[in-house]
Amino acid sequence: MNYLKYTQYVYLIFAIFFIYEGISKWNESENKPWLHFFIAGMAVFMFFFRRKFANKFNDQNKKS
Repeated sequence: MNYLKYTQYVYLIFAIFFIYEGISKWNESENKPWLHFFIAGMAVFMFFFRRKFANKFNDQNKKS
């Protein structure tokens, strides 16, 4: 499962995008950017979660 090594970085791309969107909406007085920052935080969390899972999966395959 080599794709697990690369799919974790998609979450970082989403985090960067939502941080950018949140900052751009921060300057507008009408919109609240909190949802964008929350989604970016969840994407960063998922990046670290997936990285830990991929490392655990690779270690398990090496033992077999």
